[in-house]
Amino acid sequence: MKEHVEISVVSPAFNEEAGIEIFYRTLKQVLVVEKIDHEIVLVDDGSKDNTFLALSKIKKEDPEHVRVIRFSRNFGHQLAITAGIKEARGRAVVVMDSDLQDPPSVIPAFIRSWRAGHEVVYGKRSERKGESWFKKWTAHVFYRMIKAAAHIDIQTDAGDFYLLDRKVVDIINGMEERHRFLRGLIAWVGFRRGTVEYVREARQTGKTKFGFRKMLNFAFDAITSFSFTPLRVVSATGFVISVIAFFGILATIYMRVFTQYTVTGWASLMCAVLFIGGIQLLSIGLIGEYVARIGDDVKRRPLYAVQERLE
Repeated sequence: MKEHVEISVVSPAFNEEAGIEIFYRTLKQVLVVEKIDHEIVLVDDGSKDNTFLALSKIKKEDPEHVRVIRFSRNFGHQLAITAGIKEARGRAVVVMDSDLQDPPSVIPAFIRSWRAGHEVVYGKRSERKGESWFKKWTAHVFYRMIKAAAHIDIQTDAGDFYLLDRKVVDIINGMEERHRFLRGLIAWVGFRRGTVEYVREARQTGKTKFGFRKMLNFAFDAITSFSFTPLRVVSATGFVISVIAFFGILATIYMRVFTQYTVTGWASLMCAVLFIGGIQLLSIGLIGEYVARIGDDVKRRPLYAVQERLE
């Protein structure tokens, strides 16, 4: 195994037994045809099927260019990418999923943009095949919401398919926060950025591992990692409700003292109490999420645990 290569390709895999070999062969063909000096770092994110056996077979076929990392359990997509980036030795690192939705044929265009002077090259999706209108719509809203809420210029319509120069990789490797939104970290780092448009293909084998619940968790991690907007919204909501309550109290006192009319109605009172109570609980919960993330970072546990390496 070479100590230094030009391009490292990092790809996480979770329960991809059916398609990982197809992915490898498609990727390898592009790298060989284009005569790219390369290594391939494959990260098994705690798969429960025979993904690791398939990766071991690939390693035996191509021991000079393939490295395999196996997690002790499922730590998540972003941490699997983090591990691969940390292990990569290339002067530039290409990150891509192993389901072939992001075509390896785009990699030569990434490299040309990198050689032209861009330290970060994003794959920008011009079309998303095989995805429901709901997923497309939520993705569209998500990218623009993050860009509006965060104080960093996050590339819209771009997933975890990009090229990073070694300078960017070294900075990312120095970040130890646990709740990672890598696209946000890359945008925070800065440097010159380029984009390559491509058509995102439909998944060829298996099912997506990124369901609605994981999408929500991912979105929440992204927002809380790079924006205090939720806290400011809570503060603004509390201020508005306090102002309304203050004038309501004044109105109640006035009617009680200077008029014969008094406000009656148990239902309206309960609605007001429950509404204020709900806002308070929501606010406490949101603040608690930020505090919990601080606690996770302060503990400084390892980001992941590696069970086995095939070097």
